Amino acid sequence: MLPFAHIGITLGTATLLANLVPRRPFSNKVVEVDDGSVTEHRQTATAGVESSAPGVSWFHALRRYADIRFILVGSLLPDIIDKPVGQVFFRETFSNGRIFSHSLLFVLALGVPGIYLYRQYHKTWFTALATGSLMHLVLDSMWQSPRTLLWPLYGFTFPRADITDWLSRVIWASLTTHPAVYVPELVGLTVVVWFAWVLLDRKTIFAFLRHGQIR
Repeated sequence: MLPFAHIGITLGTATLLANLVPRRPFSNKVVEVDDGSVTEHRQTATAGVESSAPGVSWFHALRRYADIRFILVGSLLPDIIDKPVGQVFFRETFSNGRIFSHSLLFVLALGVPGIYLYRQYHKTWFTALATGSLMHLVLDSMWQSPRTLLWPLYGFTFPRADITDWLSRVIWASLTTHPAVYVPELVGLTVVVWFAWVLLDRKTIFAFLRHGQIR
């Protein structure tokens, strides 16, 4: 799949799953002062929902569990690593844009320390990267290439591919003629545009880029 499909479908799937998780109500104790007397009552709210604006609460639900920025990076991370390594710098050696980072071993290399960091310090950076990378492998249908997916169980080498004129022959031709390529790309683009509109509408682009916040 291409970038918008990876980014948008990963973001959309993670957001949907986050919203399917039941939100536990919590109570806040409120103190009111009226004519010198103090009264107390309790308000019930839904944990993790900071805004009721259309679309914002959906992404806030995901933000409760992970930094969205790292999920987005993780959704492209296997290609960010493997495409330059396998198709540019070591083209003669690998001749393939799906190598080390398209394996389950790579996801485990991110996920195992991610679980440790979360349990010890409540940091979700690595788990978010692992989640995005795992979704990348799913969208690339890597189960169809078990030699890569389960590397190095089948040996330390990777299958070689014809990457001649890769951009024009594979990317452009597939994008314009194959529904299996351009339909997911359009779906992903729709989610990306929706998310960008939420950031623009809330005037929170820089806050999101710097701190991952969605106000």
